[in-house]
Order: sequence, then structure tokens, then C-alpha cells
Amino acid sequence: MTKAPANLSALEDVYLPVAGLTAWNALHYASVTAGETVLLHGTGGVSIFALQFAKALSAHVIITSSSDAKLRRAKELGADYLINYHTTPNWEETVLSFTDGVGVDAVLETVGGKNLARSLSVLRTGGSISIMGLLGGSEMTIDALSLMERHATIRGMEVGNTQDFQDMNQAIEQHDIHPVIDRTFTFDEVRAAFTDLEQGKHFGKIAILLQRGYANEI
Repeated sequence: MTKAPANLSALEDVYLPVAGLTAWNALHYASVTAGETVLLHGTGGVSIFALQFAKALSAHVIITSSSDAKLRRAKELGADYLINYHTTPNWEETVLSFTDGVGVDAVLETVGGKNLARSLSVLRTGGSISIMGLLGGSEMTIDALSLMERHATIRGMEVGNTQDFQDMNQAIEQHDIHPVIDRTFTFDEVRAAFTDLEQGKHFGKIAILLQRGYANEI
């Protein structure tokens, strides 16, 4: 049995086993430490959890979004560098400028598809990419020479084990981290909830209340 963090509500606890643990392990496996730089794609549940965890580690965070409003919210959570990929389609150049041409230490690849190659192009030598999202497709092509030159580690991953979960919960309690719940829907509003999700309107996570006291994350 794993004890939930004492600082969270029952609704907030719902987000820990999937979005929270995925973000936690992505940073853990990349051995992110203070002063390093992490690139996060988008402002969904995993990326926003990763933003909070990375700042707790005193790391620098670059985050992308198509919405300036969401980027402002990310800045309030501690994001150091903001990129709107609609107004800055060649965002790789901006990432490299933020890191003085060195590249980032870690990338949380929540997009997949062709985006993986773009993430690799801004990775520093010896950096790490954790893949846990496939919004851009499950087929990914990268340049093997670029991979070799960067001595890069690319890891596919899903959530984690019991010890990982306990370690994460301890950090959440220690740093008083709270999941970002953008909006809560009743079960009768489930269609609207999935529409919001499909249209990318959410920042962080969306909750559906199945009945009093019980919720499900999407």
C-alpha cells in the first residue's frame, strides 16, 4: 500500500499514478539536476507535472505551446523560457539560442512522429529524450549520425513502479506540489469534457466526476 501525499485532496490524488508518475520518471531516468535545462512540449498533464517537478529540482525549463495564454500560465508555475510554436515554427533555433548553442539536457517527448527528430536536434551531447506521447504518430524517423554524434539516450517509457511512486509522493509533499486541474466536469458533461480535450483547450488535466467523491482523469 502506498500512502498519498498529505498535502493533496482526493481529487488531486487521481492524477498521480499516470500523469504524475510518468513525468516524475522521465526526469528521474534523465538524471536531471539543478541548473540543467529541460524541454517540454505542450501544456498537458504530463508536461505541467514535469514543469513543477523540474522546478522543484532547481532545473531550467523551456516549454512550448500554441497559446500565449497557456504560456503565461506556465510562466506563473516557474517556466523560464516560453515558445509559441505557431508564431515561431522554427522553434529549434530559439531553443538553441536559449542554451547558448549547447542544447538542452533532457526532452520529454509528448508529441512523437516527426517531432522526435526535431527534439534530437536541440539535445546536448550526452542528453536524454524520454518518449511517452504519440500525438504526432507512432512512427518516428531520426538521423542515426545525429544520434551517434550526440551520444544521446532515447527511452520509451510508461509510468513506473511502487518505489518510484513512493519517491514521487514524498517529493510532492516536501515541495507542496499540487496537480493543475484546469476544469472539472460531471458525468453528464462527459461529451463536453472529451471535446475540450480533443480541441486542446485544457491546461494541465481535466477531471470527470463519476459520482460524489470519485473522479477519473483524462
